[in-house]
Amino acid sequence: MSRVVHLHIGAPKTGTTYLQDRLMLNQASLAEHGVTIPTKNRFVDADLFHFRAALDLLEQDWGGAPGHARGSWDTMVKRVRRAKGPVIISHEILAPAKPDKVAKAMNDLEGCEVHVVYSARDLGRQLPAAWQESIKQGRKWSFERFLNKVERGQTWFRAAMDLPSVLSTWGAKLPPERVHVVTVPHDRGPSGDELWLRFCRAFGLDPAWAPLDSERTNRSLGIAETQLIRRLNRRLELPMWRDVTYDSLIRELLAQQVLVSRDSIPVRLPPDRFEYAEAQGQLWIDWIKGSGVDVIGDPEDLRPRLPAEGTKWRDPDKVGPKLQLGAALDALTVMTREAAERTEAESSVRRLRDQARRLRER
Repeated sequence: MSRVVHLHIGAPKTGTTYLQDRLMLNQASLAEHGVTIPTKNRFVDADLFHFRAALDLLEQDWGGAPGHARGSWDTMVKRVRRAKGPVIISHEILAPAKPDKVAKAMNDLEGCEVHVVYSARDLGRQLPAAWQESIKQGRKWSFERFLNKVERGQTWFRAAMDLPSVLSTWGAKLPPERVHVVTVPHDRGPSGDELWLRFCRAFGLDPAWAPLDSERTNRSLGIAETQLIRRLNRRLELPMWRDVTYDSLIRELLAQQVLVSRDSIPVRLPPDRFEYAEAQGQLWIDWIKGSGVDVIGDPEDLRPRLPAEGTKWRDPDKVGPKLQLGAALDALTVMTREAAERTEAESSVRRLRDQARRLRER
């Protein structure tokens, strides 16, 4: 019997952070049931290893020192070959892979029964989330410019979220029953865990095999918080791809720990963009129904829901100074504390070095 390999390729902003963390937390339990979540070694978390493997396959190099991902895909393939049962590989940057990269992945996994899993979310929710995520990653564009580029097909996010294109590329050599679309529900369901249960069905997992829940979610920022980081990115004059310092200070500490916790006005799709989102949702539903791929969930989840009547839309590109001031003060407070802690840590290191030097000179 061929080894089953589930390749979860995205899309971004469809619960991937939660999924990957829950799989990692339950590695040992899943292994007891014959399911492998590959990792490089005990010093590298599975989600980081999967990210680097995806980068290596795509021949990209960002998010770390030059060459940090080199050889990771080959290592991933070796881990797959060593596994005795089903294997799950997951990273959302795989979604917009070009045909030659998909062909390489399939060739390298030859002899395995490869299943492609793609999680899809309606654009009414996904586009606002994708814009603020791009700002957390160092981009500087306004919401309007981002949406214009998406509609023109000019961004990475648009390529990653184009369900028919992504699945036509990844499923080109696969029977449709081995291509699985997990729709992201509008509601969490009676158990509050509907999306996770859908992922389990896609991967052939019994939910009881992964009892540890994840508290890690990639929550969205509000309009003031996103605008603050966008303006900070412009002041910092960042290169196209941010570095490790930006990741640790701005994205992880400031955005994902501090600003995301504020009570804020959410980023919502402008009313005049719903026509585009609805048209895309219909295209996706029609493609799914005509393709024969396996759908876990309801295709109607891919239709955007209009805001409740009376809901006022707030333009994320025109945030008043009062709202931004509150976010800025919270940011300044945490950055000041972080600077003080780092200074104290550096002083302690210098003291230890001085003591060691004096001992050597005796």
